[in-house]
Amino acid sequence: MERTVRRHTVLSGHCGISVLCWAGFVLLIVVAAFLASGIGSFETSYRTIFRLWISPFDSDSAAGIDDTVRYIVINVRLARVCLAFIVGAALALAGTVYQGVLLNPLADPFTLGVSTGAAFGASLAILLGLGGMQLSGISGLPLAAFAGAMLALYLVYLLGRIDGRIHATTLVLAGIIVSTFLSAWISLLKSLNEDSVSTIVFWIMGSLSGKSWTHAVLVLPYLVAGGAGILIFTRELDILSLGDIQAQHLGVNVQRVRFWLLLAASLATAAAVAVSGIIGFVGLVVPHLARLVVGPRHGRLIPATLLTGGLLVLVSDTIARSLLPNGEELPVGVVTAILGGPFFCYLLLHRKKYLQL
Repeated sequence: MERTVRRHTVLSGHCGISVLCWAGFVLLIVVAAFLASGIGSFETSYRTIFRLWISPFDSDSAAGIDDTVRYIVINVRLARVCLAFIVGAALALAGTVYQGVLLNPLADPFTLGVSTGAAFGASLAILLGLGGMQLSGISGLPLAAFAGAMLALYLVYLLGRIDGRIHATTLVLAGIIVSTFLSAWISLLKSLNEDSVSTIVFWIMGSLSGKSWTHAVLVLPYLVAGGAGILIFTRELDILSLGDIQAQHLGVNVQRVRFWLLLAASLATAAAVAVSGIIGFVGLVVPHLARLVVGPRHGRLIPATLLTGGLLVLVSDTIARSLLPNGEELPVGVVTAILGGPFFCYLLLHRKKYLQL
């Protein structure tokens, strides 16, 4: 009896610590977002930003604040901060699912060619002069990128099926083939129009410059729907890590589960890449980073990757728009590569056993 009481006490203590850790991480993200909202060429005090942040709950708090300041903080900086978090969360979520479903620790949104497909769609739109076109208030560029991403996913799905079944190995090979093929087409498009090369290259390197609430609203439904769908299959994701045969013996319909998980992850990726361009290393590094902290079980891993991925891109984007003088910005993809590259090299050199290489 005493042992049982002691065990319940220990479990309650661990549960309390876990809740505190999650709450602390969420608070860290809120603080990072608050600090990022005050960084920019237009100087604004954090007291003013705080008053604007609480204005939805207390309308009197924003009284007397200039409309220009209100617009910059709410519609420019806060919109960009939220979009950065959403894009990072979507890419990290996709990377976690790809690695779990394909049993490949190096899998990420590039593996299935989704990112390259989006880049191809955007490059084609830029070359045809459709990038500036507006459809229902949304630039034609994200829509073209989304169409390219879905085309790539469809091609990978067609090539990766054997006898109507989806195999992890053939799917990865199909992704590499489609990605290489579309990369060649992107190079061809750049060579056909040298005037648009800089625009295409800048988009491929990833940037959140000039984005608004419209873009955040465009991506959010895919992240919510994809995340909810993936959370339903967390038990199956854990079982899939045992291998297809063991998963089937444990009652998992491997083909059906793999199809829906890949579709949900790819839709979230396509939506994110469509508005931000290609932001590398997030889907590759974040799942490993989160796995080191919370372990391999997807019930805890998926929320951890969502928060970590969002925080990483939020911080990276803030760095990207703060380093250069006169309001110039670095592509956020460059910053994530600089931050993520060394970390992944460390994993590769010192944790080969962990990466199963």
